[in-house]
Amino acid sequence: MSRVGKHPVALPQGVTADIKGRTILVKGKLGSLSLDFPSEVEVKIVDGKVAVTPVVESQRARMMWGTARNNINNMVKGVTEGFKQVLEIEGVGFRAAVQGKELVLQIGFSHEVRYAFPEGITIKAEKPTVILVSGFDRQKVGQVAAEIRALKKPEPYKGKGIKYQGERVRRKEGKKK
Repeated sequence: MSRVGKHPVALPQGVTADIKGRTILVKGKLGSLSLDFPSEVEVKIVDGKVAVTPVVESQRARMMWGTARNNINNMVKGVTEGFKQVLEIEGVGFRAAVQGKELVLQIGFSHEVRYAFPEGITIKAEKPTVILVSGFDRQKVGQVAAEIRALKKPEPYKGKGIKYQGERVRRKEGKKK
């Protein structure tokens, strides 16, 4: 039995949800998101709440029950509050700036790295060493943050690179004489 799937997702004021076939569409003040839910679960709107129930009693249905419920919850949270991910840049001379719809990074290469961010995502360089990625789609925010981090992952000897805020870089001891 899914402990997460049992709880229905409450729709706050200003958020609407429509179900058409196997797709749910959630609209709010920040935007609208849609999700194709799996055939193992059934989604209904009851008393201003979205309830997810399994269709059959199988292991996959139980897995999809909690997953579908959490995906719908993330959609509701995204269109009301939004999501953000903070990245930190560490290294001498490493910095970031936003120019129009591009993030310009100087991260130790002979050239500056330009990253054009997708629609629905906003990127701000709050400081030259702090990047804020925000948007209403949780998956997209995480994907963009992961792509930016992958441009220069933190290395274990000096800790130089791009890392998530709060991420601990496991340091290694250098050469011994």
